[in-house]
Amino acid sequence: MSNSKEKKIVISNNGPCVVSGDIPLTVEVITSNKDGFSWDWKQGKKFETKPEYYLCRCGRSENKPFCDGTHTKTRFKGKETASKEPYAKQAQTMDGPTLQLSDAENLCAFARFCDPEGKIWSLIEKTADPKIRDLVIREAMHCPSGRLTIHDKTGKEIEHKLPPSVAIIEDPPMKCSGPLWVRGGITIESGDGTRYETRNRVTLCRCGASQNKPFCDGSHASIKFNDGML
Repeated sequence: MSNSKEKKIVISNNGPCVVSGDIPLTVEVITSNKDGFSWDWKQGKKFETKPEYYLCRCGRSENKPFCDGTHTKTRFKGKETASKEPYAKQAQTMDGPTLQLSDAENLCAFARFCDPEGKIWSLIEKTADPKIRDLVIREAMHCPSGRLTIHDKTGKEIEHKLPPSVAIIEDPPMKCSGPLWVRGGITIESGDGTRYETRNRVTLCRCGASQNKPFCDGSHASIKFNDGML
């Protein structure tokens, strides 16, 4: 067991996510508005955890979200393929009247908070309207993966800092279970000891099917991943 107090997640080679630093673990559920669009988060179960714990990354554990060693029996191929370039180099930027929207599409976790009222990429062009400006900020902030970020016209990032925690995403509208939502600037370290950029919000694959490991690419939705907690 690690004695380090650093809040950290290590992506083990072809194995689980090793979470250390006494990080809280909960369930977060996607809820829809009256029009059926993703709109808010509802906190679900809180797990009792030790200062260090192991979360399934292959999608086949019988004790989800925790690892039970199934990855060794199934010979899980969990090779990391994601870029370690900073987000700013991966993202494309769109300018609106009062805001800038940055978008790193390869990080999309398919949570769909960017869809209400005509999709965020169209709304950014209408942010001279204070109500639409607030909506754009809201939609970007609800994006769990950090694919979408917002800056004001001076270049200052608009980001609500989240407390360090990990959440198991459940997506009842899509009838599937989603990724690990890592919040609050937790260090994510590769099995080889190198680190990814530390960010306020990212999502890690736990269905085993992402082509952008260790990050989620929305594959859980296409394979209808279900961890049994829905």
